[in-house]
Amino acid sequence: MSGFDEVFDYVVVGCGGGSMCAGLVMRKAGKSVLILEKTNYAGGTTARSGGVMWIPNNRFMKRDGVEDSYEKAMTYLDAVVGDHNDTPGATRERRGAYVVEGAEMVDFLVGQGVKLNRVGYWPDYYDELPGGSEKGRTVVAELFDVNELGPWKSRLRPNFLSVYATLDEALSLRHLKHSWASRSNMAKIAVRTIVSKLTGKHPVTAGAALQGRMLQASLKAGVDIRTETPVSELIVENGGVKGVATVKEGRPWRVGARLGVLVNAGGFAHNQKMRDEYQPGTSVKWTMTAEGDTGELIQEMMRHGAAIAQMEEMVGNQMSIPPGMEDNPIKPVVQGMTAAPHAILVDQTGVRYMNESGSYMAYCKGMLERNNLAPAVPSWAILDSQHLSKYGLVGTLPGTPKPERWYKEGFLHKADTIEELARQISIDPATLRATVDRFNGFVAKNHDDDFERGERAYDRWLGDTYGSPNPSLGSISEGPFYALQVVPGDVGTYGGVVTDAHARVLREDGAVIPGLYATGISTASVMGRSYPGAGSSVGPSFVWGYVAAKHAASAAA
Repeated sequence: MSGFDEVFDYVVVGCGGGSMCAGLVMRKAGKSVLILEKTNYAGGTTARSGGVMWIPNNRFMKRDGVEDSYEKAMTYLDAVVGDHNDTPGATRERRGAYVVEGAEMVDFLVGQGVKLNRVGYWPDYYDELPGGSEKGRTVVAELFDVNELGPWKSRLRPNFLSVYATLDEALSLRHLKHSWASRSNMAKIAVRTIVSKLTGKHPVTAGAALQGRMLQASLKAGVDIRTETPVSELIVENGGVKGVATVKEGRPWRVGARLGVLVNAGGFAHNQKMRDEYQPGTSVKWTMTAEGDTGELIQEMMRHGAAIAQMEEMVGNQMSIPPGMEDNPIKPVVQGMTAAPHAILVDQTGVRYMNESGSYMAYCKGMLERNNLAPAVPSWAILDSQHLSKYGLVGTLPGTPKPERWYKEGFLHKADTIEELARQISIDPATLRATVDRFNGFVAKNHDDDFERGERAYDRWLGDTYGSPNPSLGSISEGPFYALQVVPGDVGTYGGVVTDAHARVLREDGAVIPGLYATGISTASVMGRSYPGAGSSVGPSFVWGYVAAKHAASAAA
């Protein structure tokens, strides 16, 4: 190839979920790989996240005797995702490829020395539908000592979770006040922390563990990874993508790609202009994505004819942002707050409008859809004293006093009666009283007639598994009463370029753009407009990175 400053077999743009997976596949095939990351950290938003992959029929389910199969997984995806003309990223062909290739991808990574496991119990988000798994299809990484990365340690993106706990252990801590098993896990974490400090280890968990292990394996395999190296342009010749324009040591640099370019550069969560166009009512101030998630590579692929779809979708993650944390890149998510007993969510008219125990994506979609009918962004979480005594609130421990600043600056409202609370938050007192009374009536008969809250295994798991008789239901009846705002935050957008079952980028007419592959949230999700279970964003990023590299390598054989 001529006219390039440097040539590799495969070039990957972005160092998120599927990038290093693709790199490992290529190196296994004996090909050269370059990963270009525009920020100063490797790992992408995946490193900051829970690092969970939703992978049906995986080896760890088989090991633990958890029933699953291709047929069961497809039945579930058919029920949750379905076939729609407006979700070309989620065709049945792609869903089928995902189920098959996902299990193979996990086996491949384990074979490359990446230590993975599963969370013992994490129900699918629609476990009540045909094919749903109550025990869950999650795959996670084992804890990782980031010191093993040597000089690369400082270049792994930090995670939101600072405790040295597995996700199983961390998830149990919300029951600290009720469960001896939770307290035992807390003791394990404490001992592990002390031992780590004494031995000079620095264990990380969740997404940092996953991407730390991927980074370690990639460097060992000889993948060339460069941070602070943005890509500004795809280089196209004779209708095919032949390389990228980037920078090296401060000057323009052209890199050729013999077998293709894989774009895994994130979505557009930090691009307010694109959000206003595709996701009105959402804000860059409410995202947990890495700062490089600005959408220019989606726009660049569009410039070369790529079709886009599902751009209005995002992986919602409800948030309550207290004073002083507005500019913190790690925002406080409150997934379990209104899913736990003694709490509901209402719009700005005081009306309850959803099952508060649904998945985070469904929760935020519900907020935005409700906002078209009545003001609901932000909405109000309504809690009573029982809730505050039993459960943590926005990072504070159960039963502890809340910061005075929260009250003074109007983040948290407190009143002796529901009516007074309503007046404080400019809601009609009679309306909020009627809403609370109606919910309390459902609690009394142990059935939510309006939204079926608490009927799914996922609802009960997200609530208080030690609550009785329903882990998701509890009356709002003991004052003082509290209110705080909830906004539809996100952990990434969910639409982008349309790709086929080989992760090749397609034009509007369905034709392939030669040499161009894409994965992650740079693409229209294989999950369409839904989120089947934990890791339905990270999982596809890895799987399609694996698929893309396999296809490019085999095409060259």
